[in-house]
Amino acid sequence: MLRKKTIKTLPYLLGTLLIFALAGCGAGSAAAPTPTPPPLPPTATPVPTPTSAPTLTQEPESPEAAGMRTFQIVPAESRASYIVDEEFFADALAKYGIEVGRVDTVGSTQNIEGQLQIDLNDLSAPLGTNRFTVNIATLASNQSRRDNWIRENGPKLNSFPIAEFVATGVEETPATYSEGNEVQFKMMGDLTIREVTQPVTFDVTAKLEGDTATGVATARLQLTDFGIEPPSFANTLTVANEFMVRVEFTAREQ
Repeated sequence: MLRKKTIKTLPYLLGTLLIFALAGCGAGSAAAPTPTPPPLPPTATPVPTPTSAPTLTQEPESPEAAGMRTFQIVPAESRASYIVDEEFFADALAKYGIEVGRVDTVGSTQNIEGQLQIDLNDLSAPLGTNRFTVNIATLASNQSRRDNWIRENGPKLNSFPIAEFVATGVEETPATYSEGNEVQFKMMGDLTIREVTQPVTFDVTAKLEGDTATGVATARLQLTDFGIEPPSFANTLTVANEFMVRVEFTAREQ
């Protein structure tokens, strides 16, 4: 997600406004009084006035600001998913018709919003506003029973529907970039699920073409880190503690 320009980025500063006021005053002195004639009153020295009003100026926009660009997530072209290992036993087949064995279960939603603000001339520069939210209560898998259970029981996602990720920085960015090529880097930030916030690092593969950035971000997490006990039902199923978050995104420049 880079432009060809190689402008070096520094934090953007507003120009300092300086106002100087000029003022002065003075007074003359009178001669000592004599018996005749009576002394004249003192003559005041005119007070000088400023020759011109102070001028407020603002420095031109710093060149590094040109590198900061803002991209908005397009929900219809994006998807957030969880991927978790589940193992089914004999009762799962008898009760639900689910084959015995271990599978990767996937639940997804396109109810995702967010903004990516980054300096495309220098990915290692400080980020702008990078905040993403997913309505995890709308996650849907291949089993409606599972989806209803995690919404109403266990994690109770209906009570904590919004997961939020706020990016704080990037690492392992390339030194140069050509538009249209894929780039890989790590994006660090804070992920909040069920009102529990944990530091998370996403592995990101992305590319920029014109005004559109596309890519995939993945991170491996633990259910227990967010206060969720992995479901386990005797002779029916168990769910692994580790799970993956996968975000396929399209973001368009604003």
